[in-house]
Amino acid sequence: MGQKPITFLRQVLAMCAYPELLKDSAFPDDAKQRARRILEACGGQSIGAYSASQGIECIRQDVARYIEKRDGGIPSSPDNIFLSTGASDAIVTMLKLMVSGEGRTRTGVMISIPQYPLYSATLAELGAVQIYYYLDEGKCWSLDVAELRRSLQAAREHCNPRVLCIINPGNPTGQVQSRQCIEDVIRLAKEERLFLMADEVYQDNVYAEGCKFHSFKKVLFEMGPEYSSTVELASFHSTSKCYMGECGFRGGYMEVVNMDPEVKVQLLKLVSVRLCPPVPGQALLDLVVNPPQPDEPSYNTFMKERTAVLDALAEKARMTEEMFNAVPGITCNPVQGAMYTFPRITLPQRAMDKAKEEGLVPDMYYCMRLLEEEGICLVPGSGFGQREGTFHFRMTILPPTEKLKIVLQKISAFHQRFSQEFS
Repeated sequence: MGQKPITFLRQVLAMCAYPELLKDSAFPDDAKQRARRILEACGGQSIGAYSASQGIECIRQDVARYIEKRDGGIPSSPDNIFLSTGASDAIVTMLKLMVSGEGRTRTGVMISIPQYPLYSATLAELGAVQIYYYLDEGKCWSLDVAELRRSLQAAREHCNPRVLCIINPGNPTGQVQSRQCIEDVIRLAKEERLFLMADEVYQDNVYAEGCKFHSFKKVLFEMGPEYSSTVELASFHSTSKCYMGECGFRGGYMEVVNMDPEVKVQLLKLVSVRLCPPVPGQALLDLVVNPPQPDEPSYNTFMKERTAVLDALAEKARMTEEMFNAVPGITCNPVQGAMYTFPRITLPQRAMDKAKEEGLVPDMYYCMRLLEEEGICLVPGSGFGQREGTFHFRMTILPPTEKLKIVLQKISAFHQRFSQEFS
């Protein structure tokens, strides 16, 4: 997508991979100091060695300090931090840990519609029951506790609901949940004894005015001991998103809160089977949670690059919403956060009939036509789930601004052409 890597991150990783570079005067001292510290924590002082299954100790300490700072001083323990192969690996591990029972006692897991398909695919693989709750498109894809209760009550007829998954900021819908909404969810989790899984990998990607990222952990502890000592929570973060975009390194972590000590022993066994997360990914994560400080030589360049990436994404989020909403038959909510837009498209009946003839769902037919005619690849809304009778697509806002503008113009022209063809 043309996003340039952050210099500091790549410098340290280069020295970790090839320590001879530590002698090179071209690298700044703070980058060298980070590389030495990481290498000293590795077996044989090499990122080619296995690490502890839970992750390198000093990196888990840095993650805990990062969480404490992010959450205004609420304590975090390295013992509750598990480093992982991106956030996905930790999410799959937690779901695996939760699933049990047969028939009506089979574990049910609540997932949003629309949702990131990692959840539905993992639950299908594990044979768990998927419990859908719908986000409210009319209110910027917000989460409504009344809808959660409806879905929970219906599910109790055929399974044992045990887990509630939240993606905030949202994928594919780009919403940022309000603090009030998070409090309501935590109250529900306590009442219904649900384990909360908070997927917070887009926490630095918040663009809309008046929107702010609130971590579930922070809100939980600010609600007082009645909640902070009882509600079970696992939250997830990754090096793949935000300003880093280093998805190939597969770095991530999860923090568990209020997990029963005996269950935690089983979790440790479960992660041990996988040996350890990739050590270069762990090293990268350390730099994300422990970036250059104002008194260090790399700070100015780092902040300039970080700000440029996030500012460009904010601008592209605004531009995407504006350009889509100018097209008859496309309705686009504000992209409050994350990296995607999920606009609703109105399709003529004749287009739906044609799709049926071709053996495709209507938005898949639409996206295949766009791919064939314009070379633009979108994901149909049916891939994420959507309310019956509505159609959407997901598009990333990552391409460079000028290229994105051309992509948006082409999609707009295609939509009008497509609508006319089938009107």
